Amino acid sequence: MDTTTAAVGGTVLVLFGGVLLLWCAAELRLRHRVRRRGVPAVATVVAENDVHGQLDSAPLLSFSVLPTIGGPHAAGTGGAVGTGGSGAGRIAELVLTRPRGHTPLRRPERFAPGASVRICYDPDRPCRAVLAAGETGRGAAVDLFWSALGVACLGAGAGLLAAIGR
Repeated sequence: MDTTTAAVGGTVLVLFGGVLLLWCAAELRLRHRVRRRGVPAVATVVAENDVHGQLDSAPLLSFSVLPTIGGPHAAGTGGAVGTGGSGAGRIAELVLTRPRGHTPLRRPERFAPGASVRICYDPDRPCRAVLAAGETGRGAAVDLFWSALGVACLGAGAGLLAAIGR
């Protein structure tokens, strides 16, 4: 293999593998944090009119969220004096989002439109939702696959770059 080709190929593989590993670590950390500290809820799978949305493996979910007092979602409450944090006098917001970390090739039948799904969402950013632990299926295998792919690309790229240095 030509030295220039090996250098470019090795650099591309190292960059791709490194970015993929960073993305995997960030995504795992985010999903773990939302499952641990997030608010549990039940969402409904929404039917999609868009052809491309129907092909997406992650279902479009709909759930309602009570805005936090004084938080970024408290529009119109103005601090809501007298509510005492009980939720009285606040209007629920409807959130439409896709869960993070769901990457099968085809959408499972349990996510048919109208089905109820247990989720956890970040109260500060309700659009950041993940499936609850019992709903994920084989999520660990998929995470392991992407991590192994990142390590393999990183190793192959480093091998190419090391072969040039000899």
